[in-house]
Amino acid sequence: MDLLEYQAKELFRAMGIPVLPSQRIERPKDLKGLVIPYPVVLKSQVYNGERGRVGGVRFVENTIDAIAAAQTIFNLSILGEYPKVLLAEAKYDADQEFYLAITLNRSVRRPVLLGSQKGGIDVEMAIDQMQHVVVEQEFSAYYARRLALKMGLEGTLIESVSSVVEKMYQLFVQNDLDLIEINPLGVSASGDVMALDGKISVNDDAWARHPHLEALITRLEGSSSPSSDISIVPMESDGQIAIICNGAGLTMATMDLVYQAGGKPISFLNIGSETRADFSPAQLKRHLQEGLEYMTQNKQVKVVLINLISNLVPCDEVADIIAASVGQPIPRTSSLKGIRPSTLIAQATRMPAMVVRLVGSQCDRAQSRLAANQISLLDNLDEAVTQAVALAKAGRS
Repeated sequence: MDLLEYQAKELFRAMGIPVLPSQRIERPKDLKGLVIPYPVVLKSQVYNGERGRVGGVRFVENTIDAIAAAQTIFNLSILGEYPKVLLAEAKYDADQEFYLAITLNRSVRRPVLLGSQKGGIDVEMAIDQMQHVVVEQEFSAYYARRLALKMGLEGTLIESVSSVVEKMYQLFVQNDLDLIEINPLGVSASGDVMALDGKISVNDDAWARHPHLEALITRLEGSSSPSSDISIVPMESDGQIAIICNGAGLTMATMDLVYQAGGKPISFLNIGSETRADFSPAQLKRHLQEGLEYMTQNKQVKVVLINLISNLVPCDEVADIIAASVGQPIPRTSSLKGIRPSTLIAQATRMPAMVVRLVGSQCDRAQSRLAANQISLLDNLDEAVTQAVALAKAGRS
């Protein structure tokens, strides 16, 4: 589960990682009681990135401007997600911006420290400058200093950045995190460092071992349990095809093919790419399950097109989740010429038809498990798109 920025910074503050004075804003009028002196920055609290590029981060000089900016941000969709809360934070003048992160490398099964002198919104442009240090034995200050040196830091910055990395690692281990990221770590003209933005991903399988995290979410959000972090993006108001993919590129390509075939997507969900540093197999499965629950309850959805490339999560486990969303097997009653009988359970169950294309390990097992629920497993994307569009058009007639 991902935490929002203001939740992550609450953990940063408790661990002694330097953060700015801030205040949670639930409605624009809360800014009348702002205790942080102006100027301040208002930040949309959403799980998706790219806030700064689309207007989700704004600097304001007074209360009138702050209220107007907050109203705009609350009504700004970022990849289909609207913020329920904003973070008001003191302005910080940074001479430099670094990138720091700790993640779990599932290939070597060890934590990896990441760092770069190029941070902020353009960090992806400087990926070739990213330094990494694998924590091969029991963690010590040596690993943090080694990362600082590989980043090319000198003088007092070695000590100040190493100190932050050590505290990040403590937080990482104590809370069974999949990812902890500070981007950017601001450096002032005097050499002081400040965590200007932060991201934390908690391992889904370890959540029950950390009731203090759930208590933190409850206290900050006023909810009894963590909320879903999936973001289903609406498309055509008269569409009939819901699309589920993993990875932004695969999602966009699938939507383009649906349009080219004469179909109309009603919505899409990117459940997360395996190439992301914060990827969790449990998270992918949870996102798929929640996405299917939502899409199959939408009466306007005639077809759910699932296109996944899954290696870390075996295809048979993905198939189990898909089959569970359909329910019990139903006799094949398809009369649609040229369409596989897979997915025509919709008429009998009032469920959307399912068109599934999976690529990855254990595809043979996945095929047999889906077949038991009258769902065909396709390995050709063009064929899957053609079938999805045909089913959607048949549902309209």
